[in-house]
Amino acid sequence: MLLDIDTHSGVPIFRQAVDQIRRQIMAGQLASGSQLPSVRDLAAELKVNPMTISKVYSLLETEGLLDRRRGIGLFVSPGASRKNQTIKIKILEDLLRKAAVLTTQFSIPQDEAIRLFQKIHSELLANPRRTK
Repeated sequence: MLLDIDTHSGVPIFRQAVDQIRRQIMAGQLASGSQLPSVRDLAAELKVNPMTISKVYSLLETEGLLDRRRGIGLFVSPGASRKNQTIKIKILEDLLRKAAVLTTQFSIPQDEAIRLFQKIHSELLANPRRTK
């Protein structure tokens, strides 16, 4: 599972994790029936408090995106990835709008911003586990 937690972003770690896991489920990157890492394992990997991950998983379970199988772990709920394409586009549009605002504020030319996006996108496709 690819998560990129930025401790300096001003966005709570909890919110970053929820949003990123939700997006991965909606995009089908976390397929229906996929098992998620244990609370302890993910907390150790992200270097965060296990209670934060427990809270993340509980919220996603409440939303119906995750199923808890007692004694086994948490799994992506059947059908969780069949979300409306419009919602996915809206999430992406919001993120790209923020990036566009930053490129404008930093006076970065549009062609350079697009080139940088394509470079990062290609790197992630080549190595999905890479977070930075």
